[in-house]
Amino acid sequence: MSIDKSLFQLASQLILSVDRILIVSHVRPDGDSLGSLLGLGSALESIGKKVQMVSEDGVPAKFKYLDGSSRVLTRQHSPYDVLIILDCSGLERIGKTIEEPIRPDINIDHHITNLNFAKINLVDDEAVATAEIIFKFLNVMNLPIPPIVADALLTGLITDTLGFRTNNMTPKALRVVAKLMDKGANLPNLYKLAMVNRSFEAMRFWGAGLLDLKKADGLVWTSLTMLDRENAKYSGRDDADLINILSSINEAKIAVIFVEQPNGKVKVSWRSQPNYDVAKIALMFGGGGHSSASGAVCLFRWRRCSAAHHPAW
Repeated sequence: MSIDKSLFQLASQLILSVDRILIVSHVRPDGDSLGSLLGLGSALESIGKKVQMVSEDGVPAKFKYLDGSSRVLTRQHSPYDVLIILDCSGLERIGKTIEEPIRPDINIDHHITNLNFAKINLVDDEAVATAEIIFKFLNVMNLPIPPIVADALLTGLITDTLGFRTNNMTPKALRVVAKLMDKGANLPNLYKLAMVNRSFEAMRFWGAGLLDLKKADGLVWTSLTMLDRENAKYSGRDDADLINILSSINEAKIAVIFVEQPNGKVKVSWRSQPNYDVAKIALMFGGGGHSSASGAVCLFRWRRCSAAHHPAW
């Protein structure tokens, strides 16, 4: 559902009335969460606001090409006047970044599972990325969009649509892409950095998952252990985007990947073809996302998936 313009104006008035702004995005940040964080944060800094940009796990190596990424904090460092949460369907997604659990002032997100947990909720589940909403918000605020902001927002659009190929892609989103290019964003370079380039360690990590790949009845799945991560020397806690490769397999109506985490937890990611709503599955495990791309972090007794059975959900 699109956002009423009066809500944008209310959020704009609140932001413009204060000096100190804390912007927080989710744990294990992806390109949309970081692009939205840096895009909004950099735009507000350009008009003199004191901004803290926070994501509990910092910036993954693959996104450190984004200008301003070195200024992303892992925890709140100082007091603030307004708290903005980005790209989170629920408040638990921010981890332990804030000193006190309080109701946020503004929630900006595009997930259909969003809980509308803030005082002002700028939630549009028809937007292909949170970065698309940020672009509209900056225009409502009449803020300049320099290349540093355009690059960040375009990275969000590229990554959350898997290079403009998700089934929720719209003409409106493509027009936003064109406008960001007009502002100086380099689409070919950003596409290559975000979607094509991979580290040697990430490819070794992929190898472990591909070696264990299974399929049955339209389901494709694999798993990645902490030992796999250690052997590959991969520094992230995610799957290095392997799930998006699994979703390209011809027989895969639904692709699933299980990634072992510390403390007995497992990160599960689902991707699906149209008409298969994996968000409903993710919600059963306290997660969320989109109908065709969702995730959750669960407490599972870890075991490698065998060819004799589907993974236990």
